[in-house]
Amino acid sequence: MSGIAIKIEGLGKRYLLRHQTVGRPRYTTLRDVLAGKFKGLFNRKSEIGNRKSVEEFWALNDVSFEVKQGEVVGIVGRNGAGKSTLLKILSRITEPTRGRIEIEGRVASLLEVGTGFHPELTGRENIFLNGAVLGMHRTEIKKKFDEIVAFSEVEKFLDTPVKHFSSGMYMRLAFAVAAHLEPEILVVDEVLAVGDAEFQKKCLGKMDQVAKGGRTVLFVSHNIDALRRICQTGILLCNGRVAARGSIVAVISEYLSDKNLKTSAAHHDHFGIIGAQISPEDLYLGRLRLSVTFDYHSLIDNPTMGLVVYNEQNHPIFGSNTLFDPPKFHLPPSSRGTATVLIDPLPLWSGSYRVSLWLSDGTTQLDHAENMVGFDYIGVNVPPNVPPPAGIGATRVAATWEMSQS
Repeated sequence: MSGIAIKIEGLGKRYLLRHQTVGRPRYTTLRDVLAGKFKGLFNRKSEIGNRKSVEEFWALNDVSFEVKQGEVVGIVGRNGAGKSTLLKILSRITEPTRGRIEIEGRVASLLEVGTGFHPELTGRENIFLNGAVLGMHRTEIKKKFDEIVAFSEVEKFLDTPVKHFSSGMYMRLAFAVAAHLEPEILVVDEVLAVGDAEFQKKCLGKMDQVAKGGRTVLFVSHNIDALRRICQTGILLCNGRVAARGSIVAVISEYLSDKNLKTSAAHHDHFGIIGAQISPEDLYLGRLRLSVTFDYHSLIDNPTMGLVVYNEQNHPIFGSNTLFDPPKFHLPPSSRGTATVLIDPLPLWSGSYRVSLWLSDGTTQLDHAENMVGFDYIGVNVPPNVPPPAGIGATRVAATWEMSQS
């Protein structure tokens, strides 16, 4: 395994899901058990009918990849894709059902911030306790004690039982201990979302420092900006399998485009809007590029298009009736046009959105495509806890038009 830190071949993890059969009580008393056993002596079918059904679920299935020494790998995927299960297996918290794993070097895991903290112990005592749980020797903890306290910014409350800490203070101290580990391989699962905005920035800087220190890192996160900044390569998990492997930019682009929402769609009508498409690559860069294709009609002397973007609650977030306002065209009927609009930056918070489009001749609405396309968006460089603008406002909008005869 020269130069290889982690090698995984055919890894699989199976869980058995047990379901109650129809008609079975939600709980069982001792009387029910004794009565069931007695009845089973005379009626075998009754006992069989009360059995629970068992279903197999593969959280991971035939996962194979290699991680080089010193490589920083970002693992992305939707909830339930198998990311946390993979890290738990690598951390030896749970055993795989099948497959082979080879690891070169000591592994430290940062899977759940605060694991090992005792509420009755003081912050000082919990530093030593949590450090031991995470694999640090006592001499190593003593050496880094002042640095841990300074990073956590809870020095004033160090000798107070952590049960009196606020949730933010608790998480800050826990992350400070875990972030000062020095293993050859560091496994991190979604731990940057702790504390306030300033401390999150501090955490990100610490992870960036760890990544640049030559250590091998496996980093699971939904923070696209953090993944892009820290990681070199990426792995996309989908339904327990590796769906993509390559540069972090390519993997993130694949992840953002792999959604239930359709980023392209057709709209069937005798004329008007016939298709629309959103660029996933531009969403990754924090902007919206929307291309709309329409049939030109003799009644449309000056085609004008508008859009409205709705959030998950079906509330309009922003819209305009002048985004697609080109100069007048004088073309024969049955011509086809394409309008492309670029909204940069996109004034949205992370979430799912749908776009409705309409076409008019400047005075009368001629076609309307409700919720034609949609997209999942993860905000880029948007300050936490700051709501997005209610409208486009100062956002730069550029629209281009192309007309051609069919």
